[in-house]
Amino acid sequence: MELAYYSDYAVRLVNTEEPARNKDSLTTVEAVRELFGKASQMARRATDADVTRFRSVRGRLRAVFTAADEGDQTTAVDLLNSLLLEFPVSPQISGHDYLDEEGRPRWHMHLADHPSNATAGYAAIAAMGLAFHLTEFGADRLGLCQASPCRNAYLDTSTNRSRRYCSDRCATRANVAAYRARKRQEALEAERSENTGRTAENSQESTTPADR
Repeated sequence: MELAYYSDYAVRLVNTEEPARNKDSLTTVEAVRELFGKASQMARRATDADVTRFRSVRGRLRAVFTAADEGDQTTAVDLLNSLLLEFPVSPQISGHDYLDEEGRPRWHMHLADHPSNATAGYAAIAAMGLAFHLTEFGADRLGLCQASPCRNAYLDTSTNRSRRYCSDRCATRANVAAYRARKRQEALEAERSENTGRTAENSQESTTPADR
């Protein structure tokens, strides 16, 4: 498994909550297991106690995205480093994939799943994955969706660092809202211009010949 893949663990956890909509899908142990994927050995070790622990880690990961989104890269790195210190990983070389029929392994780095509890395992993977993404692409590649009220986290992998939304759906919704706002402004300005013209005409009509 490629290390870059692990960064999505952080995004999935952060996006279990939508603060602006007062929604939270991380309320049961089943929801915790869904984050791992049901085939994961660590998912089977999750208990009810992990729900609260996962929420705590989620808040800290969101703080990393928030700091990065606001351009405070130093704070983002400091927050991420605190997670890395608290939840260390155990990297191992893995070769469960093969290049050819002769069984020659394709070696790659893997993060081992043997921490004290499910939360520690997930947090370690999410923090390390996010750290690799940040150091490889930059802290400005960590963002929060700009389509209000959505504030979902995302990882910007665009070539020109232009991503602003978590999904195509949010991008479309934001573009439609911006278009409608422009149309309302244009209509308002046209109405003001028309009213100004009428006022000027009325003023001229009320002027007597002597005044002229």
